[in-house]
Amino acid sequence: MQQLEFPLAGEYVELNQLLKLVGICDSGGAGKMLVASGAVSVDGKIELRKTCKIRAGQTVTLDNVRIRVTGPASASKE
Repeated sequence: MQQLEFPLAGEYVELNQLLKLVGICDSGGAGKMLVASGAVSVDGKIELRKTCKIRAGQTVTLDNVRIRVTGPASASKE
């Protein structure tokens, strides 16, 4: 399974936008379609709310990709 890490810049990111920002889909609209299809889970539960607020500490899974959302302080500084 591919593991991705996404550092939040603010308090949260909408689920459909997260999928776009990590490169899983080309647009927020495509992200909404993925979520609506039931293919996306948040913390192990299928999530159907397209604009669900994803916060630091949550994990989003789609197919063979797992995205761990971290806070700004957790982001690696290289």
